[in-house]
Amino acid sequence: MTDTMTTTPATAESTTILDHWRAGAPWPGESTRTAPVYDPALGRIRRRVRMATAADVDAVVEDADRAARGWRERSVATRQSVMFRFRELLAARADDLAEILTSEHGKVLADARGEIARGMEVVEFACGVGHLTRGAYTENASTGVDVFTLRQPLGVVGIISPFNFPAMVPLWFFSLAIAAGNAVVLKPSEKDPTAANWMADLFREAGLPDGVLNVVHGDKEAVDALLRHDDVRALSFVGSTPVARYVYETATAHGKRVQAFGGAKNHMLVLPDADLDLVADAAVNAGFGSAGERCMAISVVLAVDAIADDLVARIASRMATVRTGDGRRGCDMGPLITAAHRDRVAGYIDSAREDGATVVVDGRDVVADGDANGFFLGPTLLDHLPVASRAYRDEIFGPILAVVRVAGYEEGVEIVNASPFGNGTAIFTNDGGAARRFQHEVTVGMIGVNVPIPVPVAYHSFGGWKASHFGDAKAYGTHGLDFFTAEKAVTSRWPDPSHRGLDLGFPQHT
Repeated sequence: MTDTMTTTPATAESTTILDHWRAGAPWPGESTRTAPVYDPALGRIRRRVRMATAADVDAVVEDADRAARGWRERSVATRQSVMFRFRELLAARADDLAEILTSEHGKVLADARGEIARGMEVVEFACGVGHLTRGAYTENASTGVDVFTLRQPLGVVGIISPFNFPAMVPLWFFSLAIAAGNAVVLKPSEKDPTAANWMADLFREAGLPDGVLNVVHGDKEAVDALLRHDDVRALSFVGSTPVARYVYETATAHGKRVQAFGGAKNHMLVLPDADLDLVADAAVNAGFGSAGERCMAISVVLAVDAIADDLVARIASRMATVRTGDGRRGCDMGPLITAAHRDRVAGYIDSAREDGATVVVDGRDVVADGDANGFFLGPTLLDHLPVASRAYRDEIFGPILAVVRVAGYEEGVEIVNASPFGNGTAIFTNDGGAARRFQHEVTVGMIGVNVPIPVPVAYHSFGGWKASHFGDAKAYGTHGLDFFTAEKAVTSRWPDPSHRGLDLGFPQHT
């Protein structure tokens, strides 16, 4: 694959620099600003990444706009063949990408491979673009008049993706956008940016024309340039709720189509008839996978009083077996993304205790299997957490699992629905009636029944409610194709000599 990095001259801190990806090749841009990219398990800078100026973004969008005009004219068969080839290359080299994810995000290799597999589901879905974007046809809607619909690409679309899934989230969006005939400008997180360039290079190898998939690295300056650029027709975003709201409001004010996915506080309601061993396993897996840095993590267990003590004990016993450390050493849970984020998350432990919670397991005591400088925080379990606590209200985005005790089903649902977030939730029970009632009553976009992380498969769509999602279109599935295309309705009549003559009346359906 093409080398996507350049090297700075020898200095006190000599390291490689990751360039932008423009028109099928690495590109430095005009900016001299860079940001560090860490290996979180080592606590050391792995490389630096360029930070785009607004002028850099303009140059990339100009190329993308030119490429979009040619790509939309390529046949559906051609676009599908590129998608199929990309899918085969990605499957063959998934381990290479997983190593990049682990080295920059910190998630363990098994989790990184799982991220790639879930992203690949959407690539496979996008391979069916011919079926997914076909229109409808009504013959003789009126005498001699046919009506049909077309779905066409938008042009240039922007994607702003988060640090926690540097491969999966871009795959969710650019697979469908490209298959539908658009050109893409991707702005990944500057904390773990290498995967974006790697995937863009892989698409080049798969036969994607230059300029159809571009990558600009940067911070708010680059984001704002995408949000305001006249030639960017649509924006897909995943991140925190405050930024999602800002992206939605700014981009829509500039006339763009927007899907912006924000934060979460996902609950798991556990009823007394549930299989508590299954629940304990699920709580640990969903609470601490990817070090809790995922918007579908379970962060609150709503435990009915009758089984709460037993459940807390079972969860704590399983947490004792979780091995925290370097994700390349066969550990169960890796570090957090940065030292600052680790320290922010750890601060919630004392805050919760001050609010009356019991700290059952304190992750600050962990002895990690990794470098002493790594950004490690072990799994943490809080019990009796008050819902007024900041540790309950905030999206912590780390390995802290809280237990809130409830009297029964009704109180549990009331707490779920009172949350400003509405991303995902789950119920664990063997009562089918309770499960059916739960899925009907909760004001949340994605629901699991005895499934702790209910991320829909690729042919359904991903998205929450309330402060977890801004915009009308969900991610991937049919929502994704609708978002990245515009519909035309054509009403057609071919002249027939028998229809000649004047008739000033309103046209009738005869």
